[in-house]
Amino acid sequence: MSDAVRLLVVDDHPVVRDGLSSMFARDPEFVVVGEASDGAEAVRLAEALAPDVILMDLRMAGMDGVTAIRELATRGVPARVLVLTTYDTDSHVLPAIEAGATGYLLKDAPREELVRAVRSAARGEVVLSPSVAARLVSRLRTPAPSTGPLSQRELEVLRLVAAGHSNRKAAVRLFITEATVKTHLLNIYAKLDVNDRASAVAEAYNRGLLGTPERP
Repeated sequence: MSDAVRLLVVDDHPVVRDGLSSMFARDPEFVVVGEASDGAEAVRLAEALAPDVILMDLRMAGMDGVTAIRELATRGVPARVLVLTTYDTDSHVLPAIEAGATGYLLKDAPREELVRAVRSAARGEVVLSPSVAARLVSRLRTPAPSTGPLSQRELEVLRLVAAGHSNRKAAVRLFITEATVKTHLLNIYAKLDVNDRASAVAEAYNRGLLGTPERP
């Protein structure tokens, strides 16, 4: 079908990728154009294959799902990203939505719900599992802790930068890639309206995000 939804499946478990790909391949409304095992591969394939929808896992070795979603947005990739994961905690849901995901489903969703969600995502509609929708509503009703504009991981990166760590050392300490650290720093610069590491640290101290700077 010329109007079939082009789908890219991203998950670090081969069995999950195979299962999802086989399920959608049997439906003439969909065409599985590729599979990726991590975020970096997903970004490369998304640019090369132009999928309509990307089914994105979150926790993967190498580049994680949230970082991949941000990278796709930065590169102007128009594909809709539908997160499909086993995690529905605030620490997973909110960063994914903020990064630009158009939907968030759990892997225990029934087949019919998943197929319907991919169709909706392809149309640009927001798709959320009931538990995720409930969390977002609860979060809107409950004032967030005073952590400022930065996410918890961004604060961790900035604390290491403030302590004098290089991107490489910060990556080792946080068990993430150096590229992921750079992405976090770019997001920090944008959120704090600064242009470099020193200014970011100074502004973070000024806002009370890093406590009180140590005096020599």
